[in-house]
Amino acid sequence: MPLAENLLGELRRFVGQPNVLTSPEDLIPYSFDGTAAMQRMAGCVVFANTTAQVAAVLKLANETKTAVVTRGSGTGLSGGSVPSADCIVLCTVKMDKILELDRANLTMLVKPGVTTLAIADAATAANLFYPPDPGSMKISTIGGNVAENSGGLRGLKYGVTRNYIMGLEVVLPNGEVMWLGNKCVKDVAGYSLKDVFIGSEGTLGVITKVLLRLIPKPQAKKTMVATYAQMDQAAETVSAIIAAQIIPCTLEFLDRMTIHCVEDYAKIGLPLDCEALLLMETDGHPAVVAEEAAQMEEIARKHGALEVRVAKDEAEATKLASARRSAFSALARVAPTTILEDATVPRSELAKMIRFVEATAKKYQLRIGTFGHMGDGNLHPTFLTDERNKEEMHRVEEAFKEIFDEAIRLGGTITGEHGVGLAKKSFLPKFAGDAQMRVMRELRRALDPHGILNPGKMFD
Repeated sequence: MPLAENLLGELRRFVGQPNVLTSPEDLIPYSFDGTAAMQRMAGCVVFANTTAQVAAVLKLANETKTAVVTRGSGTGLSGGSVPSADCIVLCTVKMDKILELDRANLTMLVKPGVTTLAIADAATAANLFYPPDPGSMKISTIGGNVAENSGGLRGLKYGVTRNYIMGLEVVLPNGEVMWLGNKCVKDVAGYSLKDVFIGSEGTLGVITKVLLRLIPKPQAKKTMVATYAQMDQAAETVSAIIAAQIIPCTLEFLDRMTIHCVEDYAKIGLPLDCEALLLMETDGHPAVVAEEAAQMEEIARKHGALEVRVAKDEAEATKLASARRSAFSALARVAPTTILEDATVPRSELAKMIRFVEATAKKYQLRIGTFGHMGDGNLHPTFLTDERNKEEMHRVEEAFKEIFDEAIRLGGTITGEHGVGLAKKSFLPKFAGDAQMRVMRELRRALDPHGILNPGKMFD
């Protein structure tokens, strides 16, 4: 049922009338996120500007047992910010200030609505480096990155968002504000509670400030693209590079369908007569970069590369990297509905998993373009379908079940960076097991006894 007028009146009093949206046409853009085939209308959308406003909204919601779904830019790919029926969507995009850049301690303090790109650019301007680079970094916000523990192309060498969080300000469901962490490199006092909130998908609290760790900017970088007649050769190249104790900052791949879609979309000049493409990038000290690049080129050729193209300058490197970054957008043009997944397996099982995805596509007569972070085992099988075709969507669901079951069987996980949300919560119990599910449920009940935060996400 719609939200009560007295509750809406209190929300307007907290944040100001212009920051509370209630009309259906205003609510529609907030009824979905980046996940295909998922939509639900909220009761209202509230834009907060301060931590105090977030605390007031949560305190009221807790007292009235009203559901709250926190949202940034809505780029999530697991349905994590899809509203629950008649909930309050608490949007933090207006909390978009960089509060401090501390060069002495290599940290940056930001509000949750700052985009990932703005953080990266601010770090670069100070001759520093913020490595996490999700594909949506131009518009995704740091609050969402923390809530989903986002990854990116540089995850192989530099890790994911969690590796760059030194502190968080979090508002609990009852409106209480808590600061976790600090600028200390070492801190082992008590439980590491900040790690509980990283990747919690908005189910435990609302993040209102983030203290980020920065690192020195790499002095040099070299980018290469290798093409292959067989996907297995690309997978074997990746294994050989890692076995040679080289950890590139980027080691990405695209399959034939994705290569053709990207070239049609972006006109980068990719070769179309291959089955797979590897994007390889090394960074660091100039001498090390030159040595690693030469080794990777040699390894690629030894494992059957048809061609190895080395970027001659930064402009060409950016152009080649854009082939991978534009993969999702390129595939999304092919069919009415594009479902991007992120099954992840140990690197040693990559070839098996890729062959399984191909076989599953044939079994269910589906179009699947596969790309992803081959260096860290994170695959993105992307289904090109039409949600209006119920029979085909049933086949898509069955294919998903088999792909996730196989990922688990191979020692992998159901999500490497997109989160569980609504899309994958039915797969979580099989992956996590009874004991882990019990602990997660008990933790959630302890922090949010009324169950107001992002209800129905991750698990019921």
